[in-house]
Amino acid sequence: MTTTLFRPYDDSRDKDAVHRIWRETGWLTDEITEVMDAQIRCSRAEVAQIDGEAECLVLTIPGTIRYLDSDLPLECVTAVTTSRIARKQKLAARLTAQAIAADVADGAIVSALGMFEQGYYDRLGFGTGGYVHWYGFDPADLRVPGATRVPRRLEPQDFQLVHANRLSRRRGHGSCTLTPAGFTHADMLGGRTKGRFGLGFCDGPGGRLSHHLWMRVAGDVGQGPYEVAWMAFKTREQFLELMGLIKNLSDQVRAVFVRESHGIQLQDLVSKPFRRRRQDAALREWGDRAGVAAYWQARICDVGRCLDKTVLRGGDEVRFNLVLSDPIDQFLPADGPWRGVAGEYVVTLGGSSGAQPGSDDALPILTASVNAFSRMWLGVRPATALNFTDDLSGPPELLEALDSLLRLPDPQPDWDF
Repeated sequence: MTTTLFRPYDDSRDKDAVHRIWRETGWLTDEITEVMDAQIRCSRAEVAQIDGEAECLVLTIPGTIRYLDSDLPLECVTAVTTSRIARKQKLAARLTAQAIAADVADGAIVSALGMFEQGYYDRLGFGTGGYVHWYGFDPADLRVPGATRVPRRLEPQDFQLVHANRLSRRRGHGSCTLTPAGFTHADMLGGRTKGRFGLGFCDGPGGRLSHHLWMRVAGDVGQGPYEVAWMAFKTREQFLELMGLIKNLSDQVRAVFVRESHGIQLQDLVSKPFRRRRQDAALREWGDRAGVAAYWQARICDVGRCLDKTVLRGGDEVRFNLVLSDPIDQFLPADGPWRGVAGEYVVTLGGSSGAQPGSDDALPILTASVNAFSRMWLGVRPATALNFTDDLSGPPELLEALDSLLRLPDPQPDWDF
């Protein structure tokens, strides 16, 4: 008889088993075993064990997510992998749900993850996030001065400096941080690309790193394309100096792809972008990478605490009854301390927001899944649009009032997880 057990990862007994899981899923080669081990060390790691052997692994990491001017406690699901013999047993969904519940018990009020495909994590209450924009260009076409100062070369052993700079970078609505420095270390150690390197400047107090970029070689080492995995800066001058470093690569590199930072439209800095794309084979070949994709998801894990931190200005206060469904409960133990956020709430949104359990007969009713409500709350899409494409409904007057009030910046995590 098959026996299944959910428990914390134990390095002394599970390392070989979880390595096998990642090899079977194509996530691991011998060259990047160190990367996986570094990520596990800085994570909450949970396994599903079948007949004494770990066959499913879930990793989560604590952090923060910026909601307008507030940083909210976040937990990120950074890896969900299942061995070949354990597929279609609902182990991954159950283990992920229990890992989220454990992080909620530790104080997380929002959860986020990167998805391999849309739909799978919907059953755990996750709603699709906003589009992430990548823009590709020939660095020779940048309309910025080349950097004149010699940057510092950054190596994986510099991960503490790099991580501190990432945590203090310019941030906007929806931006995330992952607290453990080990996660940045794992990212710097390597991956499936041919090479990674970093360049930066140490203008901070005590010579600390003030602004930097970390790049991946996505094509030919000599000609590119290169990808800027992340940039960390605070000021206009620091941003332009980093773009100048990219321009300095133009003697060799013909194509660079950069994820746009909050509010910055990189096409503003490129001369004749359409002509170059028509002419340049490298940009045409990699052109699909310079577009948009919504590859992250998020969900509210505590309605009251999230709304307590919601301060909306410039619109009339909106009050309504919220009837909220949450599919995660089907994957959690019946006697668990947290079973999602389904229920009825009286919600106030405005300069002072909040949610109280119950209902008020005098108020209109908004009916939503936590997936759709989380998207509306984050500003991914307005209520009237979610009424078209997601599980959110209410009187037209209420939806329009929510649209008017929740005029939020486009949420961008600005940190892959």
